[in-house]
Amino acid sequence: MTMIPISERTRSEMDLANVFRLNGRVAIVTGGGSGIGRASATVLAAAGARVVVADLDEAAAETTVSVIKEQGGEAVARRVDVSDPAAVNVLVDGTVSGLGRLDILVNNAGIMIRRPLAELPPEEFDRVLSVNLKSVLYGSQAAARVMAPGSSIVNTLSTIIDFATVGTGSYAAAKKGGEALTRTFAVELGPRGIRVNGVAPGWTDSGITRQRGVDDTGEFRQDRFDELARKMASSSPLGAVAEPIDSAYAVLYLSSEASRFVTGHVIRVNGGASMV
Repeated sequence: MTMIPISERTRSEMDLANVFRLNGRVAIVTGGGSGIGRASATVLAAAGARVVVADLDEAAAETTVSVIKEQGGEAVARRVDVSDPAAVNVLVDGTVSGLGRLDILVNNAGIMIRRPLAELPPEEFDRVLSVNLKSVLYGSQAAARVMAPGSSIVNTLSTIIDFATVGTGSYAAAKKGGEALTRTFAVELGPRGIRVNGVAPGWTDSGITRQRGVDDTGEFRQDRFDELARKMASSSPLGAVAEPIDSAYAVLYLSSEASRFVTGHVIRVNGGASMV
């Protein structure tokens, strides 16, 4: 099998800085308005990509775009409901018509609703699956229609694929399904030169985890959040919890030519928590 060429450059022209550059590339990051999505969009833009920041909350997406532009990058904001396949197709087609191509898709949008499985209403389960799992299918299908060889799809999964915890069964089911879609798409799209990988963050200081700091009155308590963060840090050999930028760097690697022979893989950004 012939190796996918490294853009238009020869191996002799590559160096450790350029291999991570994304000049001329176009990326879509869903859920790009906050957390890991915002960090990923910012890092991809800093590496030279033109980034479409897609989010259900368009104002949050615009904020991410402002951050990128302040740092000298190029980005536009788009509102999208990733649970709607028609809306995802419009997002992808609009990206290609407006920016000329699509090289990188980061399926990052996600929600968590905490409830024991025995008490889980069908409509709530459907909502979690639609946003966290079906969106991976819809996004990857749409991107595969327009991507050229050398392109990359990166799915944000979760270390929860390795554990069972109380109250997170619907989220875990969606993310485990996302892992299966990642590997299957990697097999199906590999002959076309499109790589598909996943990033599985551990406990990260982001919007989803900060929900755990909200008390019964609906008020966020920093002390409550800090105590939980210390507890979660103890599960990692590194003794710390992640920041969104940690997963964003993994997204950059999987989006760049540095990972050109990596597909069907899931990088666990969890400080080694899956080992213990």
